[in-house]
Amino acid sequence: MKEIINTVAGEVNEVLQQVNPDEALKLAQELQNANRIFIAGTGRSGLIGKVFAMRLMHSGFPIYVVGETITPSIEANDLLLVISGSGSTGTLKQFAAKAKDIDAKVALVTTNKDSVIGQLSDCTVRIPAATKKRLESEPETIQPLGSQFDQSAHLLLDAIVVNVLQQQSKEQDNSSLNQKHANLE
Repeated sequence: MKEIINTVAGEVNEVLQQVNPDEALKLAQELQNANRIFIAGTGRSGLIGKVFAMRLMHSGFPIYVVGETITPSIEANDLLLVISGSGSTGTLKQFAAKAKDIDAKVALVTTNKDSVIGQLSDCTVRIPAATKKRLESEPETIQPLGSQFDQSAHLLLDAIVVNVLQQQSKEQDNSSLNQKHANLE
């Protein structure tokens, strides 16, 4: 089991070492500049999006998850962040096109910058990880389906939150973040 754990951790580390830091910094800037942030993804990528949304909420950002019953309409100067390994998921493509029609910005975390959603996006962060499609250009992995992409996206987005918190003028320590943590548990 230890060998499997070390292999998975090594795979994710290798993928994250190849992420362009300028792309990640641009996404951090887009998050800080947005009036409101909307997150969209399907399947496990959608769950990673919810994890990221929770962390942004703890950090004081106005954040919504597309598809939740309390999510309002997206407007101009908002940001739609799409998480999609392929960058071509049909519903997510529709969300991105709708956001662009309203003059909202679109950001994409993906393995494929040249995808349909990538072409609609103002900001794209490429994670060179394996997806469920197992294309020749993707790295080898012992993990099933898109696990390598989802794990890498989770860690990358957490690193972006750390960067954003470091850039904010007010000091945000664990205690201040904890004040927004759920207390109906």
